[in-house]
Amino acid sequence: MSQSSIMPRSVSLTGAVATLSMLAYAAYFDYQRRTNPNFRKQLTKRAKLQEKQKKQDEEDQKKAKITDLTLFLTNQIAKDPIPTDPAVRESTFTSSVEQGEALTNVPDKEKEAAFKFYKALTVYPNPADLLGIYQRTIPEAVYENIILMVAVLPPANMSTFLKGASNLQSSDEQELVGKVSDVE
Repeated sequence: MSQSSIMPRSVSLTGAVATLSMLAYAAYFDYQRRTNPNFRKQLTKRAKLQEKQKKQDEEDQKKAKITDLTLFLTNQIAKDPIPTDPAVRESTFTSSVEQGEALTNVPDKEKEAAFKFYKALTVYPNPADLLGIYQRTIPEAVYENIILMVAVLPPANMSTFLKGASNLQSSDEQELVGKVSDVE
């Protein structure tokens, strides 16, 4: 018997034993799942714990992202402040949009691109229109960062937009309450 004929036999025998072991475990698992109520409870408990852990991890990631973005935004505003002079605002808007568009094509520069678009948003007179344009034209990751930046530090021109939306919502709610009371 040669050395070369023993090697394929041992490999195939090892593979067969591994396959048989996996099938036996699968059959045992299925049997326990079907017949043992404690085993089923334990499985559902594990699944709930895993789901809870997954949600907790997602929340932690969101909090870390917001914290990171807040720190990044404050550092960028300290380095490159938003102009208050009306004459400079137009050139700032144009240059910020151009730089943001250039940075969207560079990998791993989503935050920098989002800051440039955020800066353009802060100097633009009608931020709601600009946000709609951003949503349609720029990548989702960059747009998400812009929205988070607006949530963290709303621009001054955005506060009138947000107040208008809340006033609109409250007037709509009043109309709805009036209609419901008329129906009753």
